[in-house]
Amino acid sequence: MDFRVLGPLEMLDKGRNIAPTAPKPRQVIALLIMRRNAVVQTSELIDELWENGPPASALTTLQTYVYKLRKILLRHGGKDLLHTRPGGYVFEIPNSSIDIYRVERAAAEGQAALEAGNATRAHDILHEALSMWQAPALVDVDQGTLLSSYATRLEEFRSRILELRIEADLQLGHHRELVSELKSLVLTHPLHEHLHASLMIALHRSGRRHEALEAFRTLRRNMIEDLGLEPGEELRQLHQALLEDSPIGPPFETRQTMRPAHAAALPQSAADRGGDPETRSVHKAATQALRETPMTGDRAGAPPARELPADPPVTIPLSPVTVPAELPADVADFTGRATTLTEITAHLAPDEPHGTATRVVVIAGMPGVGKTALAIHLAHQLRHRFEDGQLHVELAGSSDTPRDIRDVFHEVLRSLGVRDSHIPEGLEECSKLLRSITVSRRLLLVLDDASSLADLRPLLPGGPRCGVILTSRRRLHGLAGAQSVDLQVLALPEGLDLLASLIGRRRIEREPEAADRLVALSGGLPLALRCIGGRLAAMPGLPLTRVADQIGRSQDVLAELRLGDLNVKAGFDAVYDRLNSSEQATFRLLSMLPADAFTASAAAELLGCEVASVERVLQRFVNSYLLRIVRYDHDGIHYAYPPLTWRYARSRLDSTIAHAALDTRGAPRERAEGARPAVAASAAMCDGGGRLAVS
Repeated sequence: MDFRVLGPLEMLDKGRNIAPTAPKPRQVIALLIMRRNAVVQTSELIDELWENGPPASALTTLQTYVYKLRKILLRHGGKDLLHTRPGGYVFEIPNSSIDIYRVERAAAEGQAALEAGNATRAHDILHEALSMWQAPALVDVDQGTLLSSYATRLEEFRSRILELRIEADLQLGHHRELVSELKSLVLTHPLHEHLHASLMIALHRSGRRHEALEAFRTLRRNMIEDLGLEPGEELRQLHQALLEDSPIGPPFETRQTMRPAHAAALPQSAADRGGDPETRSVHKAATQALRETPMTGDRAGAPPARELPADPPVTIPLSPVTVPAELPADVADFTGRATTLTEITAHLAPDEPHGTATRVVVIAGMPGVGKTALAIHLAHQLRHRFEDGQLHVELAGSSDTPRDIRDVFHEVLRSLGVRDSHIPEGLEECSKLLRSITVSRRLLLVLDDASSLADLRPLLPGGPRCGVILTSRRRLHGLAGAQSVDLQVLALPEGLDLLASLIGRRRIEREPEAADRLVALSGGLPLALRCIGGRLAAMPGLPLTRVADQIGRSQDVLAELRLGDLNVKAGFDAVYDRLNSSEQATFRLLSMLPADAFTASAAAELLGCEVASVERVLQRFVNSYLLRIVRYDHDGIHYAYPPLTWRYARSRLDSTIAHAALDTRGAPRERAEGARPAVAASAAMCDGGGRLAVS
């Protein structure tokens, strides 16, 4: 049985809360839990229950409450927990079964880690301890004098843990992340000097010195008006240092340091683990490229690699703010993908990390399937495990103007605190510098919309505690150790959940058949569902059946799936435009085959080409998520378009036929006659040997 008081009172037996619901029995069991394994006098219980004077039947009523508690405990195997003693009662439970004990132990471990200089471990432990608080202690229990004193002590204890965690965050450089939290805290604690000092430090290190000075002025004004006192000496010294823009000194200010790449395999000192480092240094030989004149080749007389440890470390000039938090805003109504999230989390941030390689996840799928939304949502869920920073880079690999890898390197290195003048020119030197900086960090890197692995390999961090999330519209093969996630369209239940999050569950329940049709018409594509849902949300009275009928009757379904900046067709256009002319023709013509499935032999017969050549093209389409493999049997591999992709291919085919059906004078021919030149054009894609020109 588990007992919880850090929030609502709970007595959990196999996950079920068995605590009494009546107010006064809850007071009795709450006081017995708080004074566990010690005798609680009957007089104390009576005073707690009836502060303004007990009734004549107080003792009998108390005994009734205790009897009811015993019955509850007996039904759940706890007959030996509550005992009667002379003058009172004792509730005998092991310390490990109550959340207070677990928090006290975690707080002690966290404080010890912080004092030992291991701020990273301190942050993890203290963060976990604070997460055990669901609400103010005993929030749903009527409190007399005794319970109020216990609740007050627990809230003070919580505040102390919070201060320790903030101190660990400051040592780790989490300044920007702390600002909003600290601003909220000082509003509720307007006279708390330590919190104001932490806010001033966080603002100062975030480059917002004027706000830090304003925080001091606000505190001073409040203290003088309410207490008639000036802030303490330590806070005044901090204020003076900010006025002079001079170093504020320990314990507030510590310079970030970098460890050399070759030291990653050595035991870490307390400073290296994030405690109180004086400098983040890189081995001299690993940082030649950071000097004002980058080294572009081997220097004569350069020391051999075996002599590197003898060289003294040099300080790398980093900007003051070196803990980036660049993730875009999470999707508030993110829906589904629970199994996928669990599997990726287990690989990217396991509870027991092991190995020496950076962990990489590649999320790939068709346009609009939600790759970026999943990556960002996952990154936000895991950001607490990558406390040294979270980077986000838009690669634009599927656009007409993909990012240059050199620009990406500059963006990443600047985010990690390297000044522009110290970023090397060569890609290899940039890659080495990135690995050196990240070798001992817990850094998460999100690379969105990649087109190939060739440019991405140099961007991978160098440490085993780093994580990388890649998204792509193509399958990226060949990255050893990476977890590949083929993101599929939403199944009907998940599609309905997403639609319900956009328009409300009641509208779904009023027209369930129409809702099912809308999910089917969207092909389970999250982007398409958002277009439909946004349209319905803007018109609360519009029937779902009417919208489903309108989309179903449309000659151009993809044109219906557009809302503001959301455009399903644009995603398909981007993929289609990256195909060469022969591949585009093949993509269009294959839509003439059965929509449910077709084989490479059927495609070859349609195109008039060799099966082997067609198979290679089909595989490229599969890798680009234009086709999917639906089954294998004795006839070979069976392919099919995803529903919306088939509609897109068919619309392209119809457009091509319409243009081909115009004669030189612009007069339209019969549609059936126009189909023959289109098929004949497919034969032109084959050379004299009957091979596809694109093979």
